[in-house]
Amino acid sequence: MSRSAASTSRAALYRTRITHLRRAPVHHYFEHRSYSWFVDIDALPESPRWVHVFARFDARDHLWGDERDTLRGRVNAYLAAKGVDLDGGRVTALMHARVLGYVFNPLSLFWCHDADGTLRCIIAEVHNTHGERHAYLLPPSDDGPAMVSKRLYASPFNAIDGHYLVTAPEPDDELDIRISLHRDHQPAFVATMRGTRMAAGIGQVLAMQLVAPLAPLMNVMSMRVQAMLLWLRRVPLVPRPGLRPDRAEQL
Repeated sequence: MSRSAASTSRAALYRTRITHLRRAPVHHYFEHRSYSWFVDIDALPESPRWVHVFARFDARDHLWGDERDTLRGRVNAYLAAKGVDLDGGRVTALMHARVLGYVFNPLSLFWCHDADGTLRCIIAEVHNTHGERHAYLLPPSDDGPAMVSKRLYASPFNAIDGHYLVTAPEPDDELDIRISLHRDHQPAFVATMRGTRMAAGIGQVLAMQLVAPLAPLMNVMSMRVQAMLLWLRRVPLVPRPGLRPDRAEQL
């Protein structure tokens, strides 16, 4: 096996089913299928040049830092600002890769382990369609969902208030992520992402381009279609804040 093929096979793919349920002010449900990569950020997949257009990873797509930073460097810098030192421990991540040069990661998750292999924390990074991002630092979710205050404008129908409950166990054979937005002690919005693990060989990467072509772009289009449907149902729009938060606020 070539070095490129071997590097790809160490990663995994999850063929995902993503659901969104809005409870207020109207009941609205939709789901779509996609796929995500599960990788070790110190051993990002490498593929032959002819496959590279369907699976490219760029550190600049995540967190903050210098243009030359590696993804590991960006994760370490974010954790250091929070007072966390993994001492070189393993970090795994669930994310989208670039497809034909385009990427959109509405949610990326990083499971951060210390040198002994103990899961210390989880980074949940959220992107909106305006190019803004925010990262939430969560404790391990073995003992139940973690709660964090909402900090990023992610939908034209939700203000920046309330809190999220996040359940994000590190995936094995199955992926099972659940996030709910709560206001006034009621869940206003619930999203799930579930899937089954597959080896990330070249054949599987190419197959995903048939069953979920242009997945990052399709995720954006799906969100915009659902936003149009909510607008047609006269759900009130929430103006986007005029000023983009600076890096200090994001941290």
